[in-house]
Amino acid sequence: MLFHVNVLIKSRNYSKAEGIINFRYLLTMGASEAALQLLSGKLSCQVRTSSILANSNSLLCYERRFKARNCGDWRYKQIKGLKKLQDCSSLHAFRGLHSVFRGEKIHNRSNLSICNCQQPERVSKTIIKGGNGKSMHTVSPKIPNLTPDEQNMKQENGARPFSEGFKTASPVNSRPRTNTESIEDEAWHFLRAAMVYYCGSPVGTIAANDPSEATMLNYDQVFIRDFIPSGIAFLLKGEYDIVRNFILHTLQLQSWEKTMDCYSPGQGLMPASFKVRTVPLDNDESATEDVLDPDFGEAAIGRVAPVDSGLWWIILLRAYGKCSGDLSLQERVDVQTGMKMILRLCLADGFDMFPTLLVTDGSCMIDRRMGIHGHPLEIQALYYSALLGAREMLAPEEASTDLVRALNNRLLALSFHIREYYWIDVKKLNEIYRYKTEEYSYDAINKFNIYPDQIPPWLVEWMPSEGGYLIGNLQPAHMDFRFFSLGNVWSIVSSLANIDQSHAILDLIEAKWEDLVADMPLKICYPALEGQEWRIITGGDPKNTPWSYHNGGSWPTLLWQLTVACIKMKRPEIAEKAIKIAERRLSRDRWPEYYDTRRGGFIGKQARLFQTWTIAGYLVAKLLIANPEAAKMVINVEDTELLSAFSSILSSNPRRKRSRKRVKQSFII
Repeated sequence: MLFHVNVLIKSRNYSKAEGIINFRYLLTMGASEAALQLLSGKLSCQVRTSSILANSNSLLCYERRFKARNCGDWRYKQIKGLKKLQDCSSLHAFRGLHSVFRGEKIHNRSNLSICNCQQPERVSKTIIKGGNGKSMHTVSPKIPNLTPDEQNMKQENGARPFSEGFKTASPVNSRPRTNTESIEDEAWHFLRAAMVYYCGSPVGTIAANDPSEATMLNYDQVFIRDFIPSGIAFLLKGEYDIVRNFILHTLQLQSWEKTMDCYSPGQGLMPASFKVRTVPLDNDESATEDVLDPDFGEAAIGRVAPVDSGLWWIILLRAYGKCSGDLSLQERVDVQTGMKMILRLCLADGFDMFPTLLVTDGSCMIDRRMGIHGHPLEIQALYYSALLGAREMLAPEEASTDLVRALNNRLLALSFHIREYYWIDVKKLNEIYRYKTEEYSYDAINKFNIYPDQIPPWLVEWMPSEGGYLIGNLQPAHMDFRFFSLGNVWSIVSSLANIDQSHAILDLIEAKWEDLVADMPLKICYPALEGQEWRIITGGDPKNTPWSYHNGGSWPTLLWQLTVACIKMKRPEIAEKAIKIAERRLSRDRWPEYYDTRRGGFIGKQARLFQTWTIAGYLVAKLLIANPEAAKMVINVEDTELLSAFSSILSSNPRRKRSRKRVKQSFII
């Protein structure tokens, strides 16, 4: 193992632009294979510290010290007989070898991604190839709008930030929009102000940039799910670098070791968010380094790991390839490996008998207790979309055969399960109303033992004669009849809902416009939990009071998903109408996170202003309406093979008894 590492470092002098090798893939594919791929240029390099590598006795343990007076002044001490490191690229190549690096010294955590290419003078240093093939350090001008004072943002515990603090976005001001400036221009101004830089390169956008908030909590972090509309907006604008950087850096933060109370959430888990910190090196103020600090849920309210982060990551990776035309990113060995790790985590066998993904409360956009534990529709729609996207991007190789087979089997079962058992309209409602219970057999009609008394009174009056939707959740003896906007809209986008169901969902949105849109699109769910039901299900959550936040609040960021769905079904007029309603207030109200009340008339009582995904969601909606063809980057077209197999299942007798394989007899000899 050590021999191959030395060969990799000495044989080629990689620049930062090409990246630094991720040593954890040496463990998954073998050092020899990784060495050959690196030397051939197939394996790109990115590094992060790893406790697995840190505990390996076969790897060298060393420490480096340096002072960065200027770009050409790099001095290294010789430690334990090691040769002096000649340049920054050699230093980077060793960064993941041992936990002695700053990752553990700062937080006692080994999953910090570190880079010390950032100078204390806040210049962006780029490493480029010279004519002789060697790396050279160049200095670019200071990053605009990023001053040391602006970097000092409060941590959630109120402690003093490290040195120059979080290297995040520039605080915005609530300046009034000029007469010559459009709402889109203002939105782009605020979106760019939310950009976060790592070693001089943009890597994401913070969740909110509200100057009126003294305590940022975790809104000063880059969330994977929150960055998706920002990433789509940048792709539509032709600015691909920030999306590429985001994809690669979050990949390096992917779960590889235990993260919370000595328990592992599963290899392949993507973090919910990350921070970029600029910290002093060995208490030397003349030298600093950038640190990526991920959060897998261990610091979040409720301590819940994010199920949707990896699914959104795959969706964005596919969108990047389709929009930019650059397929080299998804073909990289580390990206392919990371994608397979996400798939194996999601496709792992368990005790559950359903093809849907079993998750707990708070593991998605609705990140608080709201009674969505089990098999929430939102996750199933993202899951289906990610599986289809991953199947497109997986490199054809023998090692992936079993994974592709499992993926195809899950796609078929998942589409049948959701379309057949989650769908609700007047006809299905009447069928449930006449269900017989306590049925036992393979040919039972009421397979999940749903009691007709579960049908809520509001639904009987609310369900329109034309239209329908997919319910929020399905478990034994339980159907969550609430309408969840993201799950239904993304079921259209991903083709989890068939064509007729997709049109019916949009018909319902139009028919119930005053309930789901009203003064601000779009209700996250309908109706809100109230009274004793709210107290029991949410635990009396003071933030999720009726018609607020996740409990029936209106979220402008959902505008972009609605727009994609309407474009796919060739009904853009619905989205255009919703955009016009949003434009009346978003700029005036300073781009809030969410709105309260039944009609969405008030700014949310705890809503952050200048919420980034509100800004980005509006921009994506406007850009897609102007260029509908671009929506194809996130749309999944119905798979003809899956459709054929699905039709075959429906055409067969659903009440036939399941064939039981003859059990082989065993004999004791």
